[in-house]
Amino acid sequence: MFGAFASRVLARRAAPVRPLPGEPLFLLPDLHGALPLLQAALARKAEAFAPHRLVVLGDMLDRGADSAGVVRCLMGLPEAICLMGNHEAMLLDVLDDPARHGAAWLRHGGLETLLSFGMQGLPRDAAELADMAADLRRRMGAAMIGWLRERPLYWQSGNVVAVHAGLDPRKALARQSRETLLWGHPAFGRGPRRDGLFVVHGHSIVPQARIAEGRLMLDTGAYATGTLSFSVMDPGSVMDSGRADIYSLRLD
Repeated sequence: MFGAFASRVLARRAAPVRPLPGEPLFLLPDLHGALPLLQAALARKAEAFAPHRLVVLGDMLDRGADSAGVVRCLMGLPEAICLMGNHEAMLLDVLDDPARHGAAWLRHGGLETLLSFGMQGLPRDAAELADMAADLRRRMGAAMIGWLRERPLYWQSGNVVAVHAGLDPRKALARQSRETLLWGHPAFGRGPRRDGLFVVHGHSIVPQARIAEGRLMLDTGAYATGTLSFSVMDPGSVMDSGRADIYSLRLD
């Protein structure tokens, strides 16, 4: 009897978690200022997936050429769900405390963001970092800064959880730390979650978007590789166990 019971438990654990969203979804990973790729993705959505809700997995800015354009574009899409990524969090930290956070942000893509807002020069000390932050606040404007501060850390539809970096597999969704959601967790992806959640995330660049262990990895480094991957999901039904279709865009 024990052997049969153990076999059933093992089979249940091994069953793959399938995405079953509560509504049609169009999911985009890290854009990092890649405005032309975002525009191409939105055109594809309008052409073939108009009813699907747009979900952006964070890291909309830094590194790429047009962070300002990406953020302005997404702000004009009020029905979209745009998550907080670690780069949005870093930018907000710089605006709040430039002396403490400014130098690290500039090394990790912040300089490109400054350029996209028409700013020149590299700050050399705390006073220049403070001036930089003040100028950037002015150029961004209160509405954009407020919009960035309001970005959610995760969003759920059905059993699909969209998050920037990952989840701690030992904790329930509501108990995840801000650091884990923005920066990831060392145990994330080492095995399927036991709560039936299907996790879609960016943050970690992969050569090709793929599904493994109940998660969908979408970030193919669009700003550097020129390839933006995205996924389309539709609600499941009694006859449909759920799936995620993965696509790639390139501008050649």
